[in-house]
Amino acid sequence: MAERGGTWMSGAGAMAVALGATVLGAVPAHAEEVPVVRYRVETPPVFNDDNDADADDPAIWVHPRRDAASLVITTAKEGGLYVHDLGGREVQHVAAPPAPGPGDAVGRLNNVDVVYGFELGGRRVDLAVVSDRGRDQVRVYAVDARAAARGRAPLTDVTDAEGAPFVFSADQAEVNEAFTAYGLTTWSDGEDVYAVVSRSDGARLALLRLVARGGAVGYEHVAQADLPTSFPLPDGSVWEPCVDPGELPVAEGLVVDAERGLLYVGYEQVGVLRMPADLSAAPELVDTVAEFGVPARYDAGADDCVQGEDPGFGGSLLSTDVEGLALYRASDGEGYLIASSQGSDTFVVYDRDPGTGNAPLGSFRVGSRGDMVSHTDGIEVLNVPVGRFRGGLFVSQDGENQPDAVGEDGEVREQTNVKFTRWEDIAAVFEPGLAVDTEGWHPRR
Repeated sequence: MAERGGTWMSGAGAMAVALGATVLGAVPAHAEEVPVVRYRVETPPVFNDDNDADADDPAIWVHPRRDAASLVITTAKEGGLYVHDLGGREVQHVAAPPAPGPGDAVGRLNNVDVVYGFELGGRRVDLAVVSDRGRDQVRVYAVDARAAARGRAPLTDVTDAEGAPFVFSADQAEVNEAFTAYGLTTWSDGEDVYAVVSRSDGARLALLRLVARGGAVGYEHVAQADLPTSFPLPDGSVWEPCVDPGELPVAEGLVVDAERGLLYVGYEQVGVLRMPADLSAAPELVDTVAEFGVPARYDAGADDCVQGEDPGFGGSLLSTDVEGLALYRASDGEGYLIASSQGSDTFVVYDRDPGTGNAPLGSFRVGSRGDMVSHTDGIEVLNVPVGRFRGGLFVSQDGENQPDAVGEDGEVREQTNVKFTRWEDIAAVFEPGLAVDTEGWHPRR
């Protein structure tokens, strides 16, 4: 891919608003009206005991020879990284990087994705690529398939210390202001491997190229893009989502359909966007949150946004915040885009084909009696058989794991974890049923 240097800025007039997949004026689906799919496995809880440890974003790594030895890698912010087997058992914990100096922010591992077959040191290796929100960097870990098959710790940090520049910041002082690397996804054009990274508390994306340097992996900047912060409405007015003073709307969930060269963006207060994966053109709206177009203003006394009357321009399935995105890949480019609707505790499924406008197909929830998955951040989905999940695997972060755990002080401890769900169970609750295609695509091909 050719080098791209500039930054494009998009305003309301430059935004191509595609509302073909949005039901204007519809009432958002309530969680109790959405079918519930039972999860089969869950990981041990991550407790946030004043240490900012919080399960956030999962990735599924497929073992090259023994699918039962495949792993789920999960970020936990200042809690680092966790690696779990397909039974949910912890295989490895990687601590977050320390602060580079006194008064500086510590590492905060936020989003993770897997790269297969990266050429490093004369051999092909798999990588877990992670955004470090605390230090405004991307960190890279090699995955050892032999260690994974033996139930041993598989991750080794191979980040090039000299070749991992700040993603968005000019210097350490700016890093400490926390406008740093946030969401992350990876993709390849067949020659090079790229990471798309979003900025926390700011509507900006960066495109990075991964670079092998000896036995380490660094990256270099390729392009940058600013997302629109205002949107034209059908009545001729212009709407801006309400955020805290000095901040911008936030994008975290990212996924690339590499076969089509398309990036999907979970724009938390707005909806789902679609744009070229190389950031070469402005995005289009695939779907909007129910709150889209609702006038709101920040109230300092309430320290919150106060909403006005709903004009009915919002979508019917998503509710703020839009968080994780995942792509179910099937044969011949078929499949589904899945979005985590945090405000409704649901997962929304869209047709993968942009020719349909990524038409919405419906929603589902994940849970069991007494433990419904809620406040979800990251998600991932896989079509190929791994271990007991012979029809594919859907993984979702649970932002409010149950049952409650009480600490020594008698207070309920904040806890999060990750749930594993069979894809065929999800496919069966739709009418007509979703495809279960275990052979049409493989991440290693």
